Amino acid sequence: MRISFNWLKEYQNFNTSPVETASLLTSCGLEVESVEEYYSVPGGMKGLVIGHVLTCEKHPSVDRLSLTTVDIGNEEIKKIVCGAPNIKAGQKVVVAPVGTTVYPVSGTPFEIRNAKIRGENSEGMICAEDEIGLGISHEGVLILKDDARIGSLASDYFNVTSDYVFEIGLTPNRVDAASHYGVARDLNAVLDLIPSPSPKEKEALRLVSLEKFSIDNTNLPIAIEVKDVVVCPRYCGITVSGVVVAPSPKWLQQRLISIGMHPAYNIVDITNFVLHECGQPLHAFDADKISGKKIILQKLKEGTPFTTLDGKERKLSADDLMICDAEKPMCIAGVFGGINSGITEATKNIFIESAFFSPETIRKTVRYHGLHTDASFRFERGADVSMALYALKRAAVLIREIAGGKISSDVTDVYPSPVQKRNISLDWNYLNTLCGFEVDRKTAENILSSLGFEIKSSNSSLSVDVPHHKTDVVYSADLVEEILRIYGYNKIPMSKKISISFSDEKANNTDRQKNNISAYLSSCGFSEIMTNSLTAKQNTEKLSEKKIIPLLNPLSVELDVMRTEMFLTGLESVRYNLNRQQDDLKFFEFGKVYSKENQGNREETRLALYITGNKNPHSWNSAPVSADFFFLKAYVENIFSRIGIQMKDGKLETENVSGNTYSYRTIISLGKNILVSYGLLNRALLRSYDIDALVFHADLNWDSISEMASKHSVSFKELPRFPHVKRDISMIIDKATSYASIHELAYSTEKNLLRDVNLFDLYEGENIPAGKKSCALSFYLRDDAKTLTDSEIDAVVNRFINAFEKKLGAVVRKSV
Repeated sequence: MRISFNWLKEYQNFNTSPVETASLLTSCGLEVESVEEYYSVPGGMKGLVIGHVLTCEKHPSVDRLSLTTVDIGNEEIKKIVCGAPNIKAGQKVVVAPVGTTVYPVSGTPFEIRNAKIRGENSEGMICAEDEIGLGISHEGVLILKDDARIGSLASDYFNVTSDYVFEIGLTPNRVDAASHYGVARDLNAVLDLIPSPSPKEKEALRLVSLEKFSIDNTNLPIAIEVKDVVVCPRYCGITVSGVVVAPSPKWLQQRLISIGMHPAYNIVDITNFVLHECGQPLHAFDADKISGKKIILQKLKEGTPFTTLDGKERKLSADDLMICDAEKPMCIAGVFGGINSGITEATKNIFIESAFFSPETIRKTVRYHGLHTDASFRFERGADVSMALYALKRAAVLIREIAGGKISSDVTDVYPSPVQKRNISLDWNYLNTLCGFEVDRKTAENILSSLGFEIKSSNSSLSVDVPHHKTDVVYSADLVEEILRIYGYNKIPMSKKISISFSDEKANNTDRQKNNISAYLSSCGFSEIMTNSLTAKQNTEKLSEKKIIPLLNPLSVELDVMRTEMFLTGLESVRYNLNRQQDDLKFFEFGKVYSKENQGNREETRLALYITGNKNPHSWNSAPVSADFFFLKAYVENIFSRIGIQMKDGKLETENVSGNTYSYRTIISLGKNILVSYGLLNRALLRSYDIDALVFHADLNWDSISEMASKHSVSFKELPRFPHVKRDISMIIDKATSYASIHELAYSTEKNLLRDVNLFDLYEGENIPAGKKSCALSFYLRDDAKTLTDSEIDAVVNRFINAFEKKLGAVVRKSV
């Protein structure tokens, strides 16, 4: 939001510089992101002077050029080569001496330098109006009146004004500051706290007086009917007849241009001016186009067609509040006008509206139609209902002064149930506790009074009525915030001691586990990502079997449901990086997924892993190795291990399955509860995200895993005193037999001496029967009480062989 420094001074006279003012505004919560110097003419005509053409002769080499001598004052005579056809001796002109930067209407600014043009020296430039930003004419140099003083500044001659414009990053809750008067109100409250050498230097904050407002006649009455006073609690209107639609005066145009607006014509410029002056949106209708001389506020049937000012036909929602006449809709209330209701150059009579609309209704309309205007920006956040009448009268006075005409009706103010001010009590002890220091009561009262709060009582507690413009003040804590932001957070004294409270270890167990795993993954080269938990319904329906939870008021069609799977948003980060030549990716994300169930909505915390490309970065001394399923599997098992869950736990079940989203995957579950699902994502899924690379993905149910981990404790035991023994068994088994089944059978066969099993070779192909595979495993045996004998070892190995042959149908190839 752009705010003019000069404009602010119309509401209170203050002596702070633009830079100091910007600092004060930032300190009270209106962050000034930039301060820009503004001139009514680009560049401010700096360096340009008034000159007198003494002589003008034809260039000896080029007929279209002239050699001139120009007096620019202070006894300086400049030789200037000029190509304008209208240049003559005796003229008063605008001269840009060497070193001056000129700002043309089109093109970039450039600096005037000494030049030699066709062999003749030129010590400046005699300017046309388009070359210095005054107009668009380039037919010749700009000829001034004879009374122009030689050597004087062109900026003085053309009355160039300067200003400073603040770019304020307005937070969504601060609609009260979405105007110059609103910003001035905050500035006034801050300045009141600054000691002044003389009380006379301080002036009270003021709005422009309405003493000039009066009713000229009642020749153009227009009736108003509000059918839904809940949606439109207040609607004001007035008519002005006999106006002349024309360009606005210079001062009004400059006010709007300084804050980045483009002037149109007087009526519209005035409504925009009042909007940015006091924050109240207005709309002007051509009164002659209002059928039946009646305004009706009502909701129309769903799907009713309506063409807006931009020429687009829109289908209305049943929630849209429409401003209609006796025959047709004319405007979407608080958002956008209709194509046939606006002001044109032929307009003679106008009807001006000023209203307060329900923020909820305006928000729905804005989201439904995707329309965002200056008016809707304020209405959907909560405009000041008490400002509606003032803004209407202010606009009527300006229109009468600038566009002529007569105010031709009484003010109609439909306000059947005035909005009551909210009353809030603030305990003084609560104020001091929340602030962390004792706040002077008188200072707190003065701050609130400066902001428009009405003090009702201030004994043991402070009771105030909240002004209508402070829609964000609801609780006592909000009053504390208002006091502190004006008082100045930088003035809060530092405490001489720091108090901390230690949280319960069990309560923080989940966070500690997250930090543990985050540190582990980061140390392994993973980067943490944070993606939006909102996604598009069309993607979710195609890629997830879970029931989705839609948003009641989505920000857009791309963000209209809660995600049911982590990869729905995680793959967007993968795609973003792959598109920027980042091919070797390892990402992890802690986030939530949401789904609808019979018992209600379900929210779960998940840990997602994504791996693409090579295992390690390219290096001169190692060949690149592509990431694969087992590379991902190692990280999954290490995560389980680091939080105390043993994969050998007999309660855990492992299953290899495929699905709509995976080419192949492994699921580890505890009963019916899936702890983790990991594998290679399906090509079709990846193509829907425009991803060509292989992406390995793991989805860990963090709620279940962390709960399970909390029941396990890390135990320590003495290092073994006796050596282990390794024996290898190679066998041919059915291709469908999993390593997990071999692992489980081995431990059930030998529960006391078996310490570990390792698959070190796997082969399928030549010399192996069809449907079979050859695998070689190492078995590690140890007795913690003594050294194993050969006979004991052989007995265990023979039990393994017998179990594998009988239960797995294995053919043992050798035993070592």
